[in-house]
Amino acid sequence: MNGNVSGILARFIMRSGLSAALALAALAGAAHAADLAASKAPAMVEPAASVPPGWQFQATLYGWLTAIDGDVGVRRLPAVPVNASISDVLGDLDGAFMGSFMARNGQWLLLADVVVARLSEGKHVGTFGGAEADVDLTQTIVTGAVGYMLPTGRNDLDFALTAGLRYMRLSADVSLVPTFLPATISDSQAKSWIDPTLGFFAHWALDEKWFVNATMDIGGFDVGSKLSSSGYVGLGYLWTKSLSTAVGYRYLYEDYEGAGNQSGTFRFNTVMHGPTLSVAWHF
Repeated sequence: MNGNVSGILARFIMRSGLSAALALAALAGAAHAADLAASKAPAMVEPAASVPPGWQFQATLYGWLTAIDGDVGVRRLPAVPVNASISDVLGDLDGAFMGSFMARNGQWLLLADVVVARLSEGKHVGTFGGAEADVDLTQTIVTGAVGYMLPTGRNDLDFALTAGLRYMRLSADVSLVPTFLPATISDSQAKSWIDPTLGFFAHWALDEKWFVNATMDIGGFDVGSKLSSSGYVGLGYLWTKSLSTAVGYRYLYEDYEGAGNQSGTFRFNTVMHGPTLSVAWHF
């Protein structure tokens, strides 16, 4: 019987030929692979490394149609009121440059703003317009701040607290021509100071294109000026990923008085305010 079984197996193998051999080889390979898989320890999956977000930048050029209200005093000359409407300032403006820069990386925010302007104004002051006053004012304002984003619980709203410095440099030339005196009294003085500031920055994405930006700070605290404050709110539109425009409103208040000395004091107590129009490049 054993001989019969052996013959049957031999004839089956011969008939099956190569296909049987391949089948046996495949079974042997599968068994070997199973042995290898069983013999290896399960591979540990490495957690994905957290990649810090890259820097994002925004450079902005803007125009600020300002009105100016306040007083400017040079040395021992009496303070001269400077009350100019937007149209007056445009007529008296000799030149200006205005721009800002923003950089963000994760929760951190860097802000910078520069305003350089020169204007001149002539008006009658005193009782019954008793004297003619000419004021030439050159102003340089450089503001820098560092901000830290706070959690808001909303994907469309960013809010940061900011702390920074504002550098002010003012140069004023004042000429007075009294009505009843055939003489011109003139003097000039330049002052610069630095104010610490505290404030906030906010960005609200209304949708994929429209957004609102707002900033505000307050400073001075008798370190440089008695009081300094600025604020801005604007509505913007993102034309492309790299280009946006915005219209807004901005103000800047400064109350400064230099220390008294033999040459007199420099006094500058004004608020500048008006609409803005800006174009920004995002990269």
